[in-house]
Amino acid sequence: MSDEYAALRCALGHALTYLDGLDTRQIPATASVEELRKRLSKDLGNDGIPAARVIDELAADVEGGLFGTGSPRFFAWAIGGGLPAAIAADWLTSVWDQVSSIYSSSPALAVMEEVAGAWLKDVLRLPQDASFAFVTGCQSAHLVALAAARHKLLEDRGHDVEARGLSDAPRMTIHTGELCHESVARAARFLGLGTDAIKTHPCHGDGRLDLDHVARSLDDSPAILVLQAGEFRTGAFDDFHHAHELAKAENLWVHVDGALGLWIAASEKYQHLMDGCSLMDSWATDGHKWLNLPFDTGFVFTAHPQAHKQAMTVRASYFTAGEGVRHQVDWGPEWSRRGRGLPVYAALRSLGRHGLAQLVDRCCEYAQRLVEGIGELEGVEIVTAPVINQGIVRFIAADGDDDRRTNEVIERIQNSGVTWFGGADYKGRRVMRVPVLNWRTTQDDIEAVIEVVRSALQS
Repeated sequence: MSDEYAALRCALGHALTYLDGLDTRQIPATASVEELRKRLSKDLGNDGIPAARVIDELAADVEGGLFGTGSPRFFAWAIGGGLPAAIAADWLTSVWDQVSSIYSSSPALAVMEEVAGAWLKDVLRLPQDASFAFVTGCQSAHLVALAAARHKLLEDRGHDVEARGLSDAPRMTIHTGELCHESVARAARFLGLGTDAIKTHPCHGDGRLDLDHVARSLDDSPAILVLQAGEFRTGAFDDFHHAHELAKAENLWVHVDGALGLWIAASEKYQHLMDGCSLMDSWATDGHKWLNLPFDTGFVFTAHPQAHKQAMTVRASYFTAGEGVRHQVDWGPEWSRRGRGLPVYAALRSLGRHGLAQLVDRCCEYAQRLVEGIGELEGVEIVTAPVINQGIVRFIAADGDDDRRTNEVIERIQNSGVTWFGGADYKGRRVMRVPVLNWRTTQDDIEAVIEVVRSALQS
């Protein structure tokens, strides 16, 4: 048996053992940092060792140091579980090891990404002529979208930002809500716009951005408006039709953070929440959330392909031109990159439109039951009921220190090893987020988790 074959066969065995145990293993990592350093800090040595032995020892040495994020009872950080077709295709991505930045370096993967991009626009109900890029996650998706916005808004003012930079450019403004995710501000930093360019506006009680407040604060600076499609704590969807009218009147670029909620478009039951969203200028979402892909995949789409391409494109003397082909490097920030389109293609084919819609509907149903079930327990306040697949609860203390009580109960739940939730701050209060995204989660898991929370409250 060759060293290569032995290593791959060994990895398959460890992978299947891990997946088989997801339903029963403790979710939190149990090994201390000292233990992990002791096991993994081996002498490199001058001579190598067989690949299969490396894999065997690696699997043994990380025992207790892996988090059960793929567990059907893991409900923190908005992570899916990895669809079987997506995991298998991700393995092939590594084995095939294609340079997927230009068409000529891997024609099959370039076409696969092109097809998967069209499928995504279809299921997300976005304009079919929108440009797209497959990036590492929603952080990079925001970066690309805001770069395209920067290009167009400054080009409209006669400024070539790619050639001249920002030193003498008109000052740009980003308008967004108080619940905006921190990744948007980080993208503004990366692009040289700076966090001082961000103007934060209040949200209504349901979490939606107060667009009238935005309208009153606009000036003549080139401006981007960032909206939410499924805000990550409340699940709120902003008023896209109102935003579109405001954008037309004020020449705004409207970007949608749809890390979670963009996938609602696949569901007949919930797609009304996306009414008007297709009229916006750009959209960003994650693949590792509701599409249940392995990490390292996010998506960005823009209604302005030329601005998108001009903000990202690059050429080198060794590029091979091609008529009517798509070079991925024209649309994203990376030069060398793996074939992200492969697991996306496989996941979408394995689900189909109906399978994706059923996954979305099922997660929403489970989230509603989970929040309601926890909310029925004594000493629990439902802060926000699920609009889609996520809600917020809070634990009430007899002495009035609800923040302390909430943190204590979350810690007890985590220490159970059976399930895992994370805490967050919402409007100055400590809360527990309850998102459901994993394709593996069942009704039995939901009922078991409610009992774990009951026990944590009684401890």
